[in-house]
Amino acid sequence: MQSGSSQDGTTYTFSELTFYYADGRNETFNVYEAIDGAATQQGLQVKVRHILKKEWWILQLPEQSVFINVDNVIKVEAKPPLAQIQGEDVFTEADRVTALSRGH
Repeated sequence: MQSGSSQDGTTYTFSELTFYYADGRNETFNVYEAIDGAATQQGLQVKVRHILKKEWWILQLPEQSVFINVDNVIKVEAKPPLAQIQGEDVFTEADRVTALSRGH
């Protein structure tokens, strides 16, 4: 996550999330999260895992709210990587060998 500060002194992290849908479309959002001085890496990991279990994700944009039904999402990419997410179901040492391609 990248970080920055607002005029009121609040520090934020920034992630670019790209959602890939079952119908072949995709869309990307910038997501900003306020950093609480007491927040820990474990807290972020718990929050992300909690969100991933939900049936609907809601993104509040300045001009609208976007509701995404996870049944239609086949992949989510986050840039920069969320290195704080760790555990037995996370491959921490991975490299992409080939780009995803569409079969005919």
